[in-house]
Amino acid sequence: MRRDILELDSILSAHTAALQITLQDAEAVRLLLTGDSVVDWQRLAFADRDAVDRFLEVQGLDMGHPEDRERLRYVFNESVSYLEEHLHLRFPAELRNPDDVRTVFLWASQYGGFRRTQILSCVILKLMHVIHHMEAADLKFKTAISEEALLELAHRQILASARAMQEEGLKVLAFYGSRKSRSSVITKLLAKREAVAATIFDKLRYRIVVETEDDLIPALAWITRHVFPFNYVIPNQSHNNLLPLTDLLAALPEADREAFQQLDVEDEQGPKNEFSGRSYRTINWIVDYPVRIPASVPGTFGFELGRVVFVMVEFQILDEVTARRNEEGDNAHDLYKARQHRVVAARLKRGGR
Repeated sequence: MRRDILELDSILSAHTAALQITLQDAEAVRLLLTGDSVVDWQRLAFADRDAVDRFLEVQGLDMGHPEDRERLRYVFNESVSYLEEHLHLRFPAELRNPDDVRTVFLWASQYGGFRRTQILSCVILKLMHVIHHMEAADLKFKTAISEEALLELAHRQILASARAMQEEGLKVLAFYGSRKSRSSVITKLLAKREAVAATIFDKLRYRIVVETEDDLIPALAWITRHVFPFNYVIPNQSHNNLLPLTDLLAALPEADREAFQQLDVEDEQGPKNEFSGRSYRTINWIVDYPVRIPASVPGTFGFELGRVVFVMVEFQILDEVTARRNEEGDNAHDLYKARQHRVVAARLKRGGR
Protein backbone atom coordinates (compact mmCIF):
# COMPACT_ATOMS: atom_id res chain seq x y z
CA MET A 1 0.00 0.00 0.00
CA ARG A 2 1.54 3.29 -1.13
CA ARG A 3 -0.16 5.56 1.36
CA ASP A 4 2.95 7.73 1.72
CA ILE A 5 2.42 9.00 -1.83
CA LEU A 6 -1.19 10.07 -1.47
CA GLU A 7 -1.77 10.77 2.20
CA LEU A 8 -2.78 14.23 3.36
CA ASP A 9 0.06 16.25 4.82
CA SER A 10 -1.76 16.63 8.12
CA ILE A 11 -4.76 15.20 9.92
CA LEU A 12 -7.78 17.44 9.69
CA SER A 13 -8.80 19.10 12.93
CA ALA A 14 -12.30 18.74 14.34
CA HIS A 15 -14.62 21.71 14.70
CA THR A 16 -18.31 22.13 15.19
CA ALA A 17 -20.26 22.47 11.95
CA ALA A 18 -23.95 23.20 11.57
CA LEU A 19 -25.17 21.53 8.39
CA GLN A 20 -28.88 21.50 7.67
CA ILE A 21 -29.76 18.14 6.10
CA THR A 22 -32.12 18.52 3.15
CA LEU A 23 -34.35 15.95 1.50
CA GLN A 24 -31.95 15.87 -1.46
CA ASP A 25 -29.06 15.17 0.94
CA ALA A 26 -30.96 12.29 2.53
CA GLU A 27 -31.82 10.73 -0.82
CA ALA A 28 -28.22 11.04 -2.04
CA VAL A 29 -26.86 9.48 1.14
CA ARG A 30 -29.40 6.66 0.97
CA LEU A 31 -28.24 5.90 -2.58
CA LEU A 32 -24.62 5.41 -1.53
CA LEU A 33 -25.58 3.45 1.60
CA THR A 34 -27.74 0.95 -0.27
CA GLY A 35 -25.93 0.74 -3.61
CA ASP A 36 -29.15 1.42 -5.53
CA SER A 37 -29.25 3.07 -8.96
CA VAL A 38 -30.42 6.61 -9.62
CA VAL A 39 -32.16 5.26 -12.74
CA ASP A 40 -34.78 3.77 -10.40
CA TRP A 41 -35.52 7.11 -8.72
CA GLN A 42 -38.97 8.67 -9.04
CA ARG A 43 -38.10 12.23 -8.07
CA LEU A 44 -35.24 14.60 -7.33
CA ALA A 45 -35.39 17.09 -4.45
CA PHE A 46 -33.47 20.18 -5.54
CA ALA A 47 -34.81 23.25 -3.76
CA ASP A 48 -33.48 25.97 -6.06
CA ARG A 49 -31.19 26.85 -8.97
CA ASP A 50 -28.15 27.16 -6.68
CA ALA A 51 -28.54 23.51 -5.65
CA VAL A 52 -28.72 22.49 -9.32
CA ASP A 53 -25.60 24.50 -10.16
CA ARG A 54 -23.74 22.89 -7.26
CA PHE A 55 -24.77 19.44 -8.51
CA LEU A 56 -23.56 20.24 -12.03
CA GLU A 57 -20.30 21.64 -10.69
CA VAL A 58 -19.59 18.32 -8.94
CA GLN A 59 -20.22 16.68 -12.34
CA GLY A 60 -17.33 18.76 -13.71
CA LEU A 61 -19.60 21.25 -15.51
CA ASP A 62 -19.37 25.01 -15.03
CA MET A 63 -22.57 26.78 -16.09
CA GLY A 64 -20.61 30.01 -16.39
CA HIS A 65 -18.68 28.47 -19.28
CA PRO A 66 -20.38 28.60 -22.74
CA GLU A 67 -18.92 25.22 -23.79
CA ASP A 68 -20.38 23.50 -20.72
CA ARG A 69 -23.79 25.10 -21.25
CA GLU A 70 -23.69 23.86 -24.83
CA ARG A 71 -22.68 20.40 -23.63
CA LEU A 72 -25.63 20.25 -21.20
CA ARG A 73 -28.06 21.33 -23.94
CA TYR A 74 -26.61 18.76 -26.35
CA VAL A 75 -27.02 15.86 -23.89
CA PHE A 76 -30.56 17.06 -23.15
CA ASN A 77 -31.48 17.13 -26.86
CA GLU A 78 -29.95 13.69 -27.44
CA SER A 79 -31.98 12.30 -24.55
CA VAL A 80 -35.27 13.74 -25.75
CA SER A 81 -34.61 12.55 -29.30
CA TYR A 82 -33.96 8.99 -28.09
CA LEU A 83 -37.13 8.97 -25.99
CA GLU A 84 -39.25 10.28 -28.85
CA GLU A 85 -37.78 8.02 -31.51
CA HIS A 86 -37.41 4.74 -29.60
CA LEU A 87 -39.93 4.92 -26.76
CA HIS A 88 -42.42 7.12 -28.64
CA LEU A 89 -42.84 9.54 -25.76
CA ARG A 90 -44.24 12.99 -26.37
CA PHE A 91 -43.26 16.06 -24.39
CA PRO A 92 -45.04 19.38 -23.83
CA ALA A 93 -43.43 22.29 -25.65
CA GLU A 94 -41.96 23.90 -22.52
CA LEU A 95 -40.25 20.62 -21.61
CA ARG A 96 -39.20 19.79 -25.17
CA ASN A 97 -37.33 23.07 -25.50
CA PRO A 98 -36.85 24.81 -22.13
CA ASP A 99 -35.15 28.20 -21.99
CA ASP A 100 -32.66 26.74 -19.50
CA VAL A 101 -32.02 23.01 -19.12
CA ARG A 102 -31.43 23.53 -15.40
CA THR A 103 -35.16 24.19 -15.02
CA VAL A 104 -35.77 20.52 -15.85
CA PHE A 105 -33.97 19.56 -12.61
CA LEU A 106 -36.41 21.73 -10.67
CA TRP A 107 -39.42 20.30 -12.51
CA ALA A 108 -38.14 16.81 -11.65
CA SER A 109 -38.13 17.91 -7.99
CA GLN A 110 -41.78 18.95 -7.78
CA TYR A 111 -43.82 17.28 -5.06
CA GLY A 112 -47.57 16.75 -5.06
CA GLY A 113 -50.20 17.85 -7.56
CA PHE A 114 -50.36 16.82 -11.21
CA ARG A 115 -47.12 14.93 -11.87
CA ARG A 116 -46.89 14.55 -15.68
CA THR A 117 -44.19 17.22 -16.09
CA GLN A 118 -42.34 15.96 -13.02
CA ILE A 119 -42.33 12.35 -14.24
CA LEU A 120 -41.27 13.26 -17.79
CA SER A 121 -38.50 15.50 -16.41
CA CYS A 122 -37.14 12.57 -14.42
CA VAL A 123 -37.26 10.36 -17.51
CA ILE A 124 -35.18 12.88 -19.48
CA LEU A 125 -32.64 13.32 -16.70
CA LYS A 126 -32.17 9.56 -16.40
CA LEU A 127 -31.31 9.40 -20.10
CA MET A 128 -28.95 12.38 -19.70
CA HIS A 129 -27.23 10.49 -16.87
CA VAL A 130 -26.68 7.46 -19.10
CA ILE A 131 -25.68 9.33 -22.28
CA HIS A 132 -23.20 11.62 -20.50
CA HIS A 133 -21.55 8.60 -18.86
CA MET A 134 -21.45 6.64 -22.11
CA GLU A 135 -19.89 9.50 -24.06
CA ALA A 136 -17.36 10.12 -21.30
CA ALA A 137 -16.18 6.53 -21.76
CA ASP A 138 -15.82 7.21 -25.51
CA LEU A 139 -13.87 10.39 -24.78
CA LYS A 140 -11.55 8.53 -22.40
CA PHE A 141 -10.79 5.98 -25.10
CA LYS A 142 -10.01 8.69 -27.66
CA THR A 143 -7.92 10.93 -25.41
CA ALA A 144 -4.14 10.59 -25.14
CA ILE A 145 -3.93 10.65 -21.35
CA SER A 146 -2.87 7.79 -19.08
CA GLU A 147 -4.88 6.29 -16.26
CA GLU A 148 -2.04 7.27 -13.93
CA ALA A 149 -2.45 10.92 -14.91
CA LEU A 150 -6.22 10.77 -14.49
CA LEU A 151 -5.88 9.22 -11.03
CA GLU A 152 -3.46 11.95 -10.04
CA LEU A 153 -5.90 14.63 -11.23
CA ALA A 154 -8.70 12.95 -9.28
CA HIS A 155 -6.51 12.77 -6.20
CA ARG A 156 -5.72 16.49 -6.33
CA GLN A 157 -9.41 17.34 -6.64
CA ILE A 158 -10.35 15.11 -3.72
CA LEU A 159 -7.60 16.56 -1.51
CA ALA A 160 -8.94 20.04 -2.28
CA SER A 161 -12.36 18.84 -1.12
CA ALA A 162 -10.82 17.44 2.07
CA ARG A 163 -9.30 20.81 2.87
CA ALA A 164 -12.65 22.47 2.21
CA MET A 165 -14.26 20.11 4.73
CA GLN A 166 -11.72 21.28 7.28
CA GLU A 167 -12.32 24.93 6.49
CA GLU A 168 -16.09 24.55 6.78
CA GLY A 169 -15.71 23.01 10.21
CA LEU A 170 -17.04 19.48 9.86
CA LYS A 171 -16.00 17.08 12.60
CA VAL A 172 -13.50 15.16 10.50
CA LEU A 173 -10.49 13.74 12.32
CA ALA A 174 -8.79 12.19 9.28
CA PHE A 175 -9.22 12.14 5.51
CA TYR A 176 -6.48 10.25 3.71
CA GLY A 177 -5.96 8.38 0.48
CA SER A 178 -3.91 5.46 -0.74
CA ARG A 179 -3.14 3.56 -3.91
CA LYS A 180 -3.04 -0.21 -4.05
CA SER A 181 0.44 -1.59 -4.59
CA ARG A 182 1.09 -3.96 -7.50
CA SER A 183 1.28 -6.96 -5.15
CA SER A 184 -2.03 -6.01 -3.49
CA VAL A 185 -3.75 -5.82 -6.88
CA ILE A 186 -2.39 -9.26 -7.84
CA THR A 187 -3.56 -10.77 -4.54
CA LYS A 188 -7.03 -9.29 -4.88
CA LEU A 189 -7.39 -10.52 -8.46
CA LEU A 190 -6.43 -14.05 -7.44
CA ALA A 191 -8.78 -13.97 -4.44
CA LYS A 192 -11.75 -13.00 -6.64
CA ARG A 193 -13.51 -15.44 -8.94
CA GLU A 194 -13.89 -12.64 -11.51
CA ALA A 195 -10.12 -12.42 -12.03
CA VAL A 196 -9.99 -9.54 -14.49
CA ALA A 197 -8.52 -6.10 -13.96
CA ALA A 198 -11.89 -4.41 -14.56
CA THR A 199 -13.16 -5.81 -11.25
CA ILE A 200 -10.57 -3.90 -9.22
CA PHE A 201 -12.55 -0.82 -8.23
CA ASP A 202 -10.35 0.51 -5.44
CA LYS A 203 -7.04 1.38 -7.04
CA LEU A 204 -7.60 4.85 -5.59
CA ARG A 205 -9.34 4.90 -2.22
CA TYR A 206 -10.03 7.26 0.65
CA ARG A 207 -10.75 6.72 4.31
CA ILE A 208 -12.61 9.35 6.31
CA VAL A 209 -12.77 9.23 10.10
CA VAL A 210 -15.26 11.46 11.90
CA GLU A 211 -15.45 12.18 15.61
CA THR A 212 -18.64 10.29 16.58
CA GLU A 213 -21.43 8.31 14.92
CA ASP A 214 -23.57 11.47 15.10
CA ASP A 215 -21.13 13.11 12.69
CA LEU A 216 -21.57 10.50 9.95
CA ILE A 217 -24.69 11.98 8.35
CA PRO A 218 -23.42 15.60 8.19
CA ALA A 219 -20.15 14.39 6.65
CA LEU A 220 -21.91 12.16 4.13
CA ALA A 221 -24.31 14.93 3.18
CA TRP A 222 -21.44 17.35 2.65
CA ILE A 223 -19.44 15.04 0.43
CA THR A 224 -22.47 14.17 -1.74
CA ARG A 225 -22.91 17.93 -2.24
CA HIS A 226 -19.28 18.85 -2.85
CA VAL A 227 -16.98 15.87 -3.49
CA PHE A 228 -18.53 13.46 -6.00
CA PRO A 229 -21.75 13.13 -8.05
CA PHE A 230 -24.06 10.86 -6.08
CA ASN A 231 -25.74 9.70 -9.30
CA TYR A 232 -22.54 7.92 -10.36
CA VAL A 233 -22.23 5.75 -7.25
CA ILE A 234 -21.66 2.25 -8.68
CA PRO A 235 -24.79 0.12 -8.07
CA ASN A 236 -24.37 -2.97 -5.90
CA GLN A 237 -20.90 -1.94 -4.72
CA SER A 238 -21.87 -0.32 -1.41
CA HIS A 239 -21.63 -1.83 2.04
CA ASN A 240 -23.14 -0.36 5.20
CA ASN A 241 -23.43 -2.03 8.58
CA LEU A 242 -22.79 1.14 10.58
CA LEU A 243 -25.55 3.67 9.86
CA PRO A 244 -29.26 2.70 10.04
CA LEU A 245 -31.27 4.37 7.31
CA THR A 246 -33.86 5.39 9.88
CA ASP A 247 -31.23 7.79 11.25
CA LEU A 248 -31.52 9.70 7.96
CA LEU A 249 -35.22 10.17 8.59
CA ALA A 250 -34.54 11.54 12.07
CA ALA A 251 -31.96 13.99 10.69
CA LEU A 252 -34.45 15.59 8.30
CA PRO A 253 -36.66 18.57 9.13
CA GLU A 254 -40.10 17.32 10.09
CA ALA A 255 -41.64 18.86 6.94
CA ASP A 256 -39.53 16.54 4.72
CA ARG A 257 -40.02 13.29 6.60
CA GLU A 258 -43.26 12.28 4.92
CA ALA A 259 -41.71 12.56 1.45
CA PHE A 260 -38.73 10.49 2.54
CA GLN A 261 -40.87 7.82 4.22
CA GLN A 262 -42.95 7.29 1.08
CA LEU A 263 -39.92 5.83 -0.67
CA ASP A 264 -39.82 2.69 1.50
CA VAL A 265 -36.86 3.10 3.86
CA GLU A 266 -35.17 -0.25 4.37
CA ASP A 267 -31.83 -1.11 5.92
CA GLU A 268 -29.62 -2.95 3.44
CA GLN A 269 -26.04 -3.88 4.18
CA GLY A 270 -24.89 -4.69 0.68
CA PRO A 271 -21.99 -7.00 -0.19
CA LYS A 272 -19.54 -7.63 2.64
CA ASN A 273 -15.83 -8.24 2.12
CA GLU A 274 -15.49 -11.97 2.82
CA PHE A 275 -12.01 -11.50 4.30
CA SER A 276 -12.99 -8.92 6.92
CA GLY A 277 -13.50 -9.87 10.55
CA ARG A 278 -17.02 -10.73 11.70
CA SER A 279 -17.39 -7.57 13.77
CA TYR A 280 -15.84 -5.20 11.21
CA ARG A 281 -18.13 -2.19 10.75
CA THR A 282 -17.94 0.50 8.10
CA ILE A 283 -19.67 2.41 5.33
CA ASN A 284 -18.03 1.72 2.00
CA TRP A 285 -18.94 2.63 -1.59
CA ILE A 286 -17.46 3.00 -5.08
CA VAL A 287 -18.10 5.99 -7.30
CA ASP A 288 -17.25 6.87 -10.89
CA TYR A 289 -15.48 10.12 -10.19
CA PRO A 290 -15.46 12.86 -12.88
CA VAL A 291 -12.16 14.32 -14.03
CA ARG A 292 -11.98 17.22 -16.46
CA ILE A 293 -9.42 16.76 -19.25
CA PRO A 294 -6.82 19.56 -18.91
CA ALA A 295 -6.55 22.15 -21.67
CA SER A 296 -2.90 21.08 -22.12
CA VAL A 297 -3.91 17.61 -23.36
CA PRO A 298 -3.86 17.47 -27.18
CA GLY A 299 -7.09 16.62 -28.94
CA THR A 300 -10.34 18.04 -30.23
CA PHE A 301 -12.92 18.60 -27.54
CA GLY A 302 -16.41 19.74 -28.42
CA PHE A 303 -19.86 19.67 -26.92
CA GLU A 304 -20.55 16.23 -28.48
CA LEU A 305 -18.19 14.49 -26.04
CA GLY A 306 -17.38 17.26 -23.58
CA ARG A 307 -14.21 17.35 -21.50
CA VAL A 308 -15.16 15.06 -18.59
CA VAL A 309 -14.09 11.43 -18.10
CA PHE A 310 -14.51 9.14 -15.11
CA VAL A 311 -12.21 7.08 -12.88
CA MET A 312 -13.36 4.68 -10.18
CA VAL A 313 -12.66 5.70 -6.59
CA GLU A 314 -13.48 3.93 -3.34
CA PHE A 315 -14.59 5.80 -0.23
CA GLN A 316 -14.90 4.52 3.33
CA ILE A 317 -16.23 6.46 6.29
CA LEU A 318 -16.51 5.56 9.97
CA ASP A 319 -16.29 7.15 13.39
CA GLU A 320 -13.23 7.19 15.64
CA VAL A 321 -14.40 4.51 18.10
CA THR A 322 -15.38 2.13 15.30
CA ALA A 323 -12.08 2.76 13.51
CA ARG A 324 -10.19 1.76 16.64
CA ARG A 325 -12.29 -1.37 17.17
CA ASN A 326 -11.79 -2.36 13.54
CA GLU A 327 -8.08 -2.75 14.24
CA GLU A 328 -8.55 -5.11 17.17
CA GLY A 329 -8.89 -8.91 17.45
CA ASP A 330 -10.28 -10.73 14.43
CA ASN A 331 -10.50 -7.44 12.52
CA ALA A 332 -6.74 -6.75 12.53
CA HIS A 333 -5.31 -6.03 9.10
CA ASP A 334 -2.63 -8.74 9.27
CA LEU A 335 -5.34 -11.35 9.93
CA TYR A 336 -7.35 -9.97 7.01
CA LYS A 337 -4.35 -10.40 4.71
CA ALA A 338 -3.66 -13.88 6.08
CA ARG A 339 -7.23 -15.00 5.27
CA GLN A 340 -6.88 -13.56 1.77
CA HIS A 341 -3.53 -15.27 1.18
CA ARG A 342 -4.91 -18.66 2.31
CA VAL A 343 -7.66 -18.44 -0.32
CA VAL A 344 -5.17 -17.41 -3.01
CA ALA A 345 -2.83 -20.28 -2.17
CA ALA A 346 -5.69 -22.80 -2.18
CA ARG A 347 -6.95 -21.62 -5.59
CA LEU A 348 -3.48 -21.79 -7.15
CA LYS A 349 -2.61 -25.20 -5.67
CA ARG A 350 -5.92 -27.02 -5.89
CA GLY A 351 -8.04 -24.94 -8.25
CA GLY A 352 -10.88 -24.57 -5.79
CA ARG A 353 -11.99 -22.73 -2.67
